[in-house]
Amino acid sequence: MAVKKKATKKVAKKATKKAAAKKATKKVAKKATKKAAKKATKKAAPKKATKKVAKKAAKKTTKKVVAKKATKKVAAKKATTKKVAKKKTKTKRKPNAAFMKAMTPSAALAEFVGAKPLPRTQAVKKFWDYIKKHDLQDAKNRRQINANGANLEKLFGAKSITMFDLAKIINKHLS
Repeated sequence: MAVKKKATKKVAKKATKKAAAKKATKKVAKKATKKAAKKATKKAAPKKATKKVAKKAAKKTTKKVVAKKATKKVAAKKATTKKVAKKKTKTKRKPNAAFMKAMTPSAALAEFVGAKPLPRTQAVKKFWDYIKKHDLQDAKNRRQINANGANLEKLFGAKSITMFDLAKIINKHLS
C-alpha cells in the first residue's frame, strides 16, 4: 500500500514538472515568434513570397530556441532540487568533549592562565592573550614566540618556540 502511494507521488511530481516545462516552452515560443515577426516586418518587401519565407525561417528559429531553453530549464531545476537535498542533510557540528573537559594547569602554567581548572581551548586562548599583551611575538618572524623571562623559558624549555608548538607545550602542563 505504501509503495503504491510513493509511486503515485513520483508520477504526480513528474507530471507537474512536464506541465511546467510545456508552459515555459509555449511562452518562449510566443516570444520568439513575436521577435521573428518584427524582424520580418522590418526587412519585408511588398512581395508575398518573401513574407512566406520569413515566416518559415521564424518558425525554424523558434523551434530551435524553444528546444534549447526547455532543456536548460529542466537541467537547472534538477540541479536546484539536488542542492536543496544536500542542505537538509547537514547538521550542526558538535565540539569534541575532550577539548571541553576542565583541566587543572601546572604551577608554571598557572602564572599565565590562572590556577582555576579550565578547558584546553580556553588555556590556549588565555596564553595567546598574555603573548599579545606583552608583545612576545618576534618582530620579523611572527610565527616565533620569544620568552621574556625565566618563567617562560622554564615553561617552553627554550628561549623561543613556534606558535605551532604552543598547544603541545600547554597540553603537557595540563592534568
